[in-house]
Amino acid sequence: MYLRFLHLWHFRNYRDQGIPFEAPKTILVGENAQGKTNLLEAVELLATLRSRRASRDRELVQQGEERARIAATVERLGVAHELAMELRSQGGRSLRVNGQVLRRQSDFLGQVSAVVFSSLDLELVRGGPEARRHWLDGVLIQLEPVYADLVEQYRQILKQRNALLKQDPKDSIPPTQGAASNKASQMAFWDAQLATSGSRIVRRRARLLQRLEPLAARWHQTISGGRETLSLTYRPQVPLADPQADPAAVQAQFLAEIRAKAAAEQALGTSLVGPHRDEVELSLDGRLARAYGSQGQQRTLVLALKLAELELIEQVKGDPPLLLLDDVLAELDLHRQNQLLGAIQERVQTLVTTTHLGSFDTAWLKGAQILHVHQGQISPAPASLPLA
Repeated sequence: MYLRFLHLWHFRNYRDQGIPFEAPKTILVGENAQGKTNLLEAVELLATLRSRRASRDRELVQQGEERARIAATVERLGVAHELAMELRSQGGRSLRVNGQVLRRQSDFLGQVSAVVFSSLDLELVRGGPEARRHWLDGVLIQLEPVYADLVEQYRQILKQRNALLKQDPKDSIPPTQGAASNKASQMAFWDAQLATSGSRIVRRRARLLQRLEPLAARWHQTISGGRETLSLTYRPQVPLADPQADPAAVQAQFLAEIRAKAAAEQALGTSLVGPHRDEVELSLDGRLARAYGSQGQQRTLVLALKLAELELIEQVKGDPPLLLLDDVLAELDLHRQNQLLGAIQERVQTLVTTTHLGSFDTAWLKGAQILHVHQGQISPAPASLPLA
C-alpha cells in the first residue's frame, strides 16, 4: 500500500491543499494546532470511515463551509486507484472509487489499510474496556470489511431491545390485556436477534485475538529485551470455550446467558448480555498492565500491539498497510525507535508528525521527505528548520 497523493478541500483547517508523497517516510513538522494531526485523520478516514476525534461529520468540515472533500491516489499491489470522499456538514457522505459512486459505505472499506499510533492509543492499556473493544473492531473492519455491517446491525438490535426493556406494559395507551404477553413475544424475538448477531461478533473477535496474541507477544519480547511476557486474553461476556465452535452452539449459550439475567435486565432497563460488554485483558507476566504497568511499559505494550496489527494486515492482504505515527515517535527512547525502524524498514510507508526533529534518530531523517505544516498549509521544510 502506497499513498501517492492526497488532496484536502475544506477539511478541518485545510482550504485547498495537495500533498504529493515522494518517499517511504514523510515527516510533518510544525507547532501544535497547525494541522498535522488533521492530515493523518483524513488518511485514517479513508481507511476506516471513522474519526477518533469527531463524532459528527460537521466537525470535519471547515467552519463556514457546507462540504469537505478528501481525494487520494493510492497504489495497491502495484495498481493505482483514485479515491474520493465528500463530507457534508448537514450529514451524509458520498464515496467514489475510480470515479464510480458507491452505494454502500462498507464497499469503500479495504481501499486503504492503515495502522495508527498516537497518544490516544495509551488508552488501550489504561482506559476502560470500550477502548479495547473499539481497537479490536477497527482491526477487524480492515481485515474483513463486512464486519462493519455486522457491528451496525448489532448496534440497531441492541437499541431496539433496550427500548423494549425500558417499556412498561402499563404505559400502553390505551391499556390492553395483552400488553404484557405482547412485550414477552417481542422480547423473545429480540433475544434471538441479539444472540444471532452478537455471536457473529464474539466469534470473530475471539479468532482475531488468537492470531494477534503470538505476534504481539513476540514483538513485546523483542522490544523489552525479553524481560517480560505479554499475554492478551479475550473475556467475552458470554463464555466462549472455542471460537471455532458451531454457531448454533454459541447462540444457544448466548440465549442461556440472556435468560439467566432476564430479571436484572428488566429491573435495570438495559441489556446486560452481549459483545458490547466484552473485555480484553492485557497482562505482563500475568499481571494486568493497566494496574501495574509503568508509562514505559505501557508504551512498549502499545507499540507491540501496533506492530502485531501491522504484521497481521500485511499477512492477510499481501500488502503492508500505511503506518501513521502521530507525535509519538519522539517520545520513544532510542531502543524503541530502532526496533520500530527495523520492523518497517523501507517496505512500509510511514507518515510521522512532530513539533521538532531533535529527538529523532538520524536513521529516521535519512532519505525522509520533510514537510512543514503551518496554519493548514504544507510546504517543503526549509533547510534551516531547527532540530529542537
